[in-house]
Amino acid sequence: MTLLPWRRTAHESGLERPSFEDLALPLLPSLYNLANWLSRNSADAEDLVQETFLKALRGFSSFEPGTNFKAWMFRILRNTFLTSRTGLAAMRTVAMEDEPEAGAEPGARLEPEAMIDRETPEIHLLRLSDRAALENAMEELPRPRLEVVLLCDVEGMKYKEIASILDVPIGTVMSRVARARAALRLSLRTAPTTAIKESRA
Repeated sequence: MTLLPWRRTAHESGLERPSFEDLALPLLPSLYNLANWLSRNSADAEDLVQETFLKALRGFSSFEPGTNFKAWMFRILRNTFLTSRTGLAAMRTVAMEDEPEAGAEPGARLEPEAMIDRETPEIHLLRLSDRAALENAMEELPRPRLEVVLLCDVEGMKYKEIASILDVPIGTVMSRVARARAALRLSLRTAPTTAIKESRA
């Protein structure tokens, strides 16, 4: 993927390019991964990442040193996606997973982040390189749940960071993560059998 326009902008803007590059370039694969999942199209994902870099570079002078640059970049990418045609369509989908579970006790306690087990079935499956099964399961997730799984389990972000990126309460993030993982577990129960059948075909 070529990102020449933002490099030219760096020269013209007079910003210290190495400083921006040192911070931004290591995030390129992760940003593209999220963009690709959100847009479901590699060409659109490249455009989305390039636009994100352009916006970030133009606003780099307003970035407060010492704050979370990664979360800042991911928020720019997500906001850029949401203002796109595809993103606007996604925003019209009601996120029902934010509603309390049917039959759940009122005021049910959400576990603090330190008590959340990040060694999830999804992570174990990734380590076993069964990417096809995981990707198929992720394809079935609604976009709000997909976002939190990518940010939490793939990017390793904390709930506070994810809440900042998505502009939602931490409790909403925790709820979406729990529901997304539950949906993936349910889907992955049949994945090994399917994978074996496909490998024998």
